[in-house]
Amino acid sequence: MRLYHPSLRLRLLSGLLLLLSLAACSSPPATQINNTVSISVDGEQYPLQLPPGSTVQQALDKANISLEYLDRVEPPAFTILADGDQVEVVRVREEFFVEEETIPFEKQVLQTESLANQETLIAQSGVNGVLEITYRQVYENDLEVSRFPVRSIIVQEAIPEILMVGIQTPFVPVKIPGRIAYLLAGNAWIMDQNTGNRKAIVVTGDLDGRIFKLSDDRSRLLFTRASSEEEQINSLWAADLDKEPVELYDLQVNNIIHFADWMPDPKNDKVIFSTVEPRPTAPGWQANNDLNVLSFSQSGWVSRWKVYVDANSGGVYGWWGTNYALEPDGDRVAYARPDGIGLVNMDDGTLIPLLDILPVQTGGDWAWVPGFQWGADGQSIFLADHYAPSGSTQPEESPEFDLTGVVLETGERIRVVPQTGMFVYPAVSPGRELDSGEYSFLVAYLQAIFPNQSENSRYRLVVMDRDGSNRSVLYPPEGEQGLEPQIVVWSPDDLEDTVGFWLAVIYEGNIWLLDPLGIELPRQITGDGLVTRIDWR
Repeated sequence: MRLYHPSLRLRLLSGLLLLLSLAACSSPPATQINNTVSISVDGEQYPLQLPPGSTVQQALDKANISLEYLDRVEPPAFTILADGDQVEVVRVREEFFVEEETIPFEKQVLQTESLANQETLIAQSGVNGVLEITYRQVYENDLEVSRFPVRSIIVQEAIPEILMVGIQTPFVPVKIPGRIAYLLAGNAWIMDQNTGNRKAIVVTGDLDGRIFKLSDDRSRLLFTRASSEEEQINSLWAADLDKEPVELYDLQVNNIIHFADWMPDPKNDKVIFSTVEPRPTAPGWQANNDLNVLSFSQSGWVSRWKVYVDANSGGVYGWWGTNYALEPDGDRVAYARPDGIGLVNMDDGTLIPLLDILPVQTGGDWAWVPGFQWGADGQSIFLADHYAPSGSTQPEESPEFDLTGVVLETGERIRVVPQTGMFVYPAVSPGRELDSGEYSFLVAYLQAIFPNQSENSRYRLVVMDRDGSNRSVLYPPEGEQGLEPQIVVWSPDDLEDTVGFWLAVIYEGNIWLLDPLGIELPRQITGDGLVTRIDWR
C-alpha cells in the first residue's frame, strides 16, 4: 500500500484552494436580466423593464397608471409577469338612463239596465299608463358591452275604457216622487218621477263619490271628481239638471273629503264646504277642519270664499277631519269630530260644544267620526256615541257604541239604542204634523250584526219612531248577508199609492226601495251591481 505523508497532503490541499481562488478572481461578475413587458391603456402602448418576479400591479405602479372603481386589467393584478408579456387595462364606465314605455289601457264591457237595450255609452275613457324603466349601460374602452334594466316604476296607472251596453231591464218601473240621483261606475245618473225614466247626466267616469248631493228642489247636483293633477285629490263641481244638455260648473274648489252641501237659497247657487291639504303619507291628507261658503253663476263666475270657520287643529285625531250637517231649514250648522259634537256659531266662527265623545283608537291610518243627523224638527241631533265600561284599562279601544239623541234645548243625552256598532249612520225622515199637533218623524239606522266587531261587521237597517219605540228590522231579511255601512236616504214624499215615506239603500251594488212600515215588499230598481252612492229629493 502506498502512503502519503501528512505534510504532503496539506501542501496539496493548500494548492487546490489557491487554484480555486485564482479562478474566482479571473471570472466576470454576474448581472440580473430584466423582463420587458408592455402595458396597453387608453389607446397607447407603454413598454417597461421590470425585475423578474414582478406582478401586474407593480407594473402599473411603475407606469403611474391608476385604475378607477370599475376598471379591470388582463391578466389580473396579482399575476407574475414573464418577459414579453402584454398587460391590457380595460377602462370600464357605466351610465344610467330612463325610458318611458306605454302601458296600453284595457277595454271593459259592462252590461247595464240603466241604458236602453243594446244602447252603448263610453262610461269611462281609456287612458294609457306610463312605465318608467331605468337602464344600466356598461362601456369598456368606450364601446357598449351591455345594457339591462335595473328598476321599473309605474308612474301612471292605465285607466281602462269602460263601455256600457244596455240590456233589457228585468224590473217593473216604479213611480217615485222627485228624483233619485245615483253614482254608477264613476258616472252620475238620475231617475226622474219613474225608475224607468233614466238618464246619464255626468259621464266623465271620474266621480269619486266623496260628495254627491241633490239640491232641495232637485234641480242641481253637487259632486266631486277625482283629479290626476299633482298634489290635488279631487275638485268640486255642480250640474244643472234642468238644462239640455246638462251644464257643468267648475266651482274652483279642490280637496274635498268630508263635507260639501247646498246652502238654502232660491237660486241654488250657494255651496258650503270644508277642505283638506294633500299629504304623501296615509291617509293622503291633513284636514283643515274649516268651513267656507261660495256662490256661483250660470256664466261660470265663482265668488271668493266666505270663511265661517278658520282652519284649525280639529281636536283629538283632528288630522282626519271634521264633518258638518245643516239643520233641515238651513239656519244652523252642527259639527262632529272624533272627540265630540256641537254647533257652529255662524256669526263669529266659534264652535259651541254639545257633547264630548270618547275618541276611538282605531289602530290604523283612519279616525272614527260619529255619524250624525239633525232631527226633522231641528230640536235634536241623533248620533253614534262611543263609551267604555267602568274600570276599562283601554277605554279608547272599547267596542261599545250606542245610538244617542241630544236634546238641544237642555243638552240632555239620551241613550236611544244600545250596542249598535260604530257605523250607525242615523237617517231622519221628513217630518209631518199629526192631527194631535205633534211633529212626528222616523229614524232609520244601521245595526251591526256583530256589535263587538262592528268595524268589520255587516249591518241591518232598522227603523224606529223618534223616541226609540216601534223598532223593527227592515232589511235585509234574516239569513241574508248584511249591508255595507252607508248613509241611507228617505224619499221626499209618499211613494206611489202607499202612505208614508220610503227608504232607498244600496245592497250588493243595487238600489232597493223599502217600505219602513213593512207592508210593501222591497223593490229592486237596478240590477247591474255598480251603484255606489245615492241621493233622493
